[in-house]
Amino acid sequence: MHVLSIATLFPNPVKPSFGVFVGNQMRAVVAQGEIELTMVSPIGIPPWPLSNREPYARLKRIPDCSEDVGLRVHYPRFTTFPKVGGDTNPGRIAKAVLPLVRKLHKEKPFDLVDAQFFFPDGPAAAIIARELGLPLTIKSRGADIHFWGQRPHALKQMLAAANQSAGLLAVSQALREDMIALGMPADRIEIHYTGLDREKFHPIERGAARALVSAMPNLEIWPEGPLLVTPGALIPRKGQALVIEALTRLPDAHLALAGAGEDEARLKALALKLGVSERVQFLGLIDHELLPHVLCAADVLVLPSASEGLANVWVEGLACGTPIVIPDIGGAREIVSDASAGRIAERTPAAIAAAVEDILSDPPSQDEVAEHVSRFSWGVNAENIVRFWRGVLGEDAPAEEPQEADSL
Repeated sequence: MHVLSIATLFPNPVKPSFGVFVGNQMRAVVAQGEIELTMVSPIGIPPWPLSNREPYARLKRIPDCSEDVGLRVHYPRFTTFPKVGGDTNPGRIAKAVLPLVRKLHKEKPFDLVDAQFFFPDGPAAAIIARELGLPLTIKSRGADIHFWGQRPHALKQMLAAANQSAGLLAVSQALREDMIALGMPADRIEIHYTGLDREKFHPIERGAARALVSAMPNLEIWPEGPLLVTPGALIPRKGQALVIEALTRLPDAHLALAGAGEDEARLKALALKLGVSERVQFLGLIDHELLPHVLCAADVLVLPSASEGLANVWVEGLACGTPIVIPDIGGAREIVSDASAGRIAERTPAAIAAAVEDILSDPPSQDEVAEHVSRFSWGVNAENIVRFWRGVLGEDAPAEEPQEADSL
């Protein structure tokens, strides 16, 4: 089977951790050996002179095709208009990608066109699939449904792509229900849970993890007292401000924010205003190789996002033996199945602080926490997406049974 997959969020030579979870999935698919994959990751570059500013100046240096991220990826450029042109990106993506994929399709025909996000990838892939006369599959991951699904012009394109598709995927049962509520065909939507790099994400004794991270240049994880970690981009949707406010109710706790983004200055000002700045550390963007050690060093992972599908970092935190505090969003109840996994808390400082205190009063063992995600792996994830693609094409499944269904 020859699959053409399109993902705007995907690792590249300039940003190797960008969309790393999609990269992990696709590397596992290739390693499985059943699929010939052509990976296309369109790069949005705005018109001059904005194109000469960062981060776009660096993005322009990405080669048209590269194997730097562990598999061969094509990086065609499309014109984007930051902050104002998002709803119209699918058409420009398709226009930029079509000359390349027509050429590749002529050389070795594709069997299927796949999109790894519902917007803008899904509608763009729908145009490409129509042009090539091929079946279409689309995967939804959370923000692509919850944010873009509230924008009428984007939603219109998403629904048209969903109705054109031969099959759809959602990363949780809750996200599947949200897709149905938007008007997408229920009979085409299957659940496809995330994977997990079990070699990287596994319990390391907390004291040892803190010592290891503290030894890293420009990093410091406090060796004593409860440590909370909030991983993710510093953007309002992730809710770091709520954790900083919760810290005023947790006088012995420290907080490490692992990420970078537009909200950093505001969050630093908030910590200073609330008198907790000495207990809040901004670690910046953490390399994916170091992230497991940061997660293992924490007593609790707190991520009060406004929306998620089923966040990879939830699974990664649990795999490291760190209980999580998250809101009742997306697939939260599919992951936090009992108290040893963590708590589901309202998005308020008081509720977050109470949930953290509850965990710290009777902490589960790291091994007990990690057992909650023992079924997750990128191998299982790859097997199940290949099985899904084969089903869409009406092909027989392989003779061997899959390891375990990628569902709960």
